[in-house]
This record gives sequence, C-alpha cells and structure tokens, in this order.
Amino acid sequence: MNFGADISDFALIFMVAVAVGGLVIALFFPMLVGSAAERRIDQISTGKKEVRSNSFRSRFQEDQKDARRRQIADSLKAIEDEERQRKKKITLRTLIQQAGLDISPRTFWVFALICGAVLFIVPLFLGAPLLVAVGSAFVGFLGLPRWFLGFLRKRRQNQFLNDFADAIDVMVRGLKAGLPVSEAMKIIATETGPPVGPEFVEVVDGQRVGISLDQGIERMVERIPLAEVNFLAIVMAIQSKTGGNLSEALGNLSKVLRERKKMKAKIRSVSQEAKSSAAIIGSLPFVIMGALLLLNPNYLNPLFETDIGNMLLIGSGVWMTMGILVMRKMINFEI
Repeated sequence: MNFGADISDFALIFMVAVAVGGLVIALFFPMLVGSAAERRIDQISTGKKEVRSNSFRSRFQEDQKDARRRQIADSLKAIEDEERQRKKKITLRTLIQQAGLDISPRTFWVFALICGAVLFIVPLFLGAPLLVAVGSAFVGFLGLPRWFLGFLRKRRQNQFLNDFADAIDVMVRGLKAGLPVSEAMKIIATETGPPVGPEFVEVVDGQRVGISLDQGIERMVERIPLAEVNFLAIVMAIQSKTGGNLSEALGNLSKVLRERKKMKAKIRSVSQEAKSSAAIIGSLPFVIMGALLLLNPNYLNPLFETDIGNMLLIGSGVWMTMGILVMRKMINFEI
C-alpha cells in the first residue's frame, strides 16, 4: 500500500509539473519566438524588395544600354547615308576645294583651254599630223588638268594624314586638362600647320556663326574625304547624341589612326618593288622610241607620215594606257 501511495504521489507531482510547464510555455513561448519570427518575416520581405529593386535596376540598365545601342546604330546609319550621298555629288568645285586651290571652276576651265591650245599648236609646229595634234589637245584639255588636280588633292590628303593623329592627341590632352572641345580645336587651329590647321580654323569659325560642331566636322569630311576624318565625324556625332567620355574615345581614335599610318607605310614598302617594275615596263617603249629618234630619225618616219602608222600609234597608245591603268590598279592597295 505504501508503494502504491508513493506512485500516486509521484504521478500527481509529475502531472502538476507538466501542467505548470505547459502553462509557462503557453504564456512565454510566443514572446520568445515572436522576435525571431518577426526577423524572419522581415528578412523575407526585405529580400523580396531587394530582388525586386535589383531586377528593376538591371532592367533599367539593360533598357539604357539598348537605347544607347539604338542611338549609335541610327547615328552610324545616318552618317553612312550622308557619305553615300556625298560621294554621288562630287563636283568640279568640290574637287578644286579638296585640292586646296582658291580658284573658281570657270578659272579652271580657262586654264584647261589654254593647256589644250598649247598642246594642239606645239605638235603642229613640230610637223606632227593633225590627228596627233587633236589627240594631244584632247589630253591637254581634259586629261592633264584633271590629273594635276588629282595630284594636288592626293598630296594635300597625305599631308593632312601626317599631322592628323598629332592634332587628335592635342585635343585629347586639352580635354583631359578641362578645356571644352571648341577651345581644344582653337589650339589645333593656331598651333598646327596647313592643311590640318586651316581645316580646324574652318570648324572654329563656323561655330562663331552658328554652325554646330557636328556640322563643322561633316564639312571637313567634304573637304578632306578620308576615312580617318570620317572616323572623327562618327565619334563626335555619337558623343553628341549618346554622351560618354570624349577624351577616351578620341584617344582610341588616335591609336587607330597611328596603326593605320603604320600599315600604310608597311604596304608602301612591300609594294615598292612592284611599282618600280611597273614604271620600268611602262616607260620602256617611250625610252626605246626616243633612242631610235636620236640614233636614226628617219627610221620611224612611216609611223608619223602614213595613215597606217598613225593608226598604229593611236592603237599602241590606247593599249599602253590600258596596261598602265591595270598595273596601277594592281599595285595600289587601299586600307
């Protein structure tokens, strides 16, 4: 009986302890767990907000990148269309301007007429047939002035390329020093010799009368139709429409210009042997004819005094011209 009473007391004490423990847990457990649950809820809600904000930020950045790409693509397309239209509208006045001459087309045609008249009178005075004199006059009126104009144009473009990369470096240093673009161009206009300096003078003077910088560079491309100048126009157009670090873009452009210059010099040295061979082959018939005229002047009289000889001379001249043009096309490399 005593053993059973002890068990009953132990069971009663255990039940009371469990009841008290359950009551304590019921009263204080929500207070202990509530802070952790609230922290967990806050973490979950905050994480969702961060994810939403991050996704919105990334989407906004992607939209900005897409908009910038579209602006750059539109700018490049517009510049390509303008370049295509510019190539279609090359006039004599434009060629004279590109050659750096300060004359009108009327003056050019007057000089061409004088050159044609001289080359018509001189062969007749030397006793050449009329057909030869007419051909010489045709060359003097249309061929020789155009060739001289192209020679001056090419020489001016080469002189421009020699100093253009240095001018871009001057602009980059000015921009890094805090100068605006117009002031950097003024430095180039005053410190750089022709033809780079006068071209930037035209751009600076255009800004004074209300011409924008982009339009001034586009006009420079019309006066100096080179890929390098077109690169500058593209960089300035994209920077004005989309923004960005202009000094870094111009620095990269300067590196590209110098690498292109090195490549052109390497191509010129490699193709020099072919050019020498073409010059020798092209001049050999004229050298032999001159030697024969000096050694035996009467030997070639049938070529100048008979109709068949005149036809042979004309045919030989045509074929020689075609051969020289083909060789010139083969040895000239454009990059």
